[in-house]
Amino acid sequence: MKRIIELLVMALCFSIASQAEIKDTLFVARDGTAPYRNVADAVEVVRAFMDYTMVIYVKKGVYKEKLVIPSWVKNVEIVGEDRNNTIITYDDHANINKMGTFRTYTVKVEGSDITFKNITIENNSAQLGQAVALHTEGDRLLFVNCRFLGHQDTVYTGSENARLWFRHCYIEGTTDFIFGPSTAYFSDCDIYCKRDSYITAASTVKDIKYGYVFDHCHITAAPGVTRLYLGRPWRPYGYTLFMYCDLCKEVLSEGWFNWNNPENEKTARYLEYKNTGEGASVKNRVSWSHQLSKKEAEQINVENVLGIGKLWIPLE
Repeated sequence: MKRIIELLVMALCFSIASQAEIKDTLFVARDGTAPYRNVADAVEVVRAFMDYTMVIYVKKGVYKEKLVIPSWVKNVEIVGEDRNNTIITYDDHANINKMGTFRTYTVKVEGSDITFKNITIENNSAQLGQAVALHTEGDRLLFVNCRFLGHQDTVYTGSENARLWFRHCYIEGTTDFIFGPSTAYFSDCDIYCKRDSYITAASTVKDIKYGYVFDHCHITAAPGVTRLYLGRPWRPYGYTLFMYCDLCKEVLSEGWFNWNNPENEKTARYLEYKNTGEGASVKNRVSWSHQLSKKEAEQINVENVLGIGKLWIPLE
């Protein structure tokens, strides 16, 4: 009996040790109560190309930093203590020293297999030009219960071969505030429009099957907003689908815009299916948009769009 107990204790110790080896946690606190005061400092100590999960736990606070997750960092979860009060912020915009759009990010994710949870990423620059809050380049990125705050160009999905999943997130902006070539699935997200303008500007390439899919999302508008387009194609084959979404009354009856280029009407892939709300009527939608059939809609789900279960099992 004694030997059995010893063996059980040894097995338990081995299990605990194994779990510790598989998943480690780094703690960040702006007030100095943790080993790291900035998120970037914790990212810096993460080993390259890890095959186990590292968690970076970020306590409540405002972290003013321009954060880059390098391409050699993978299998990392960045978890905030509180979505509304754990904030990474910066204030660059495109017209500072001719910076241009793509250097204005607050957070740039170059690595793959990265998860963000319960955190706010903000670009709080003056409204003087494009100002990216989140810039993504990596593949298999997951954002859960996050907020993305900004004005023009809030979220840039920057790689055409990347897959992103936004779950229960809040995204706000003014013009083209979700844009780029990646395949991105937005599940149960709140999209808040702060100005008369365009919500999306997909630049999906011709041979990529899916671009932006908004599934059971809520589109709302700020007071004074009266004219919203669901999207305009940044590149000719831009793909954007709104399905089972609640569209506010400020969405124009035509729905979509050709970016002043009639040629885009021949190639842009703009789709809808069973949306609701005052802006959901398809009676006067532009003729070059498409309403999915039931059979087509049945093929649109996160597993098919992102390849989950075959190529990617997101971190929970």
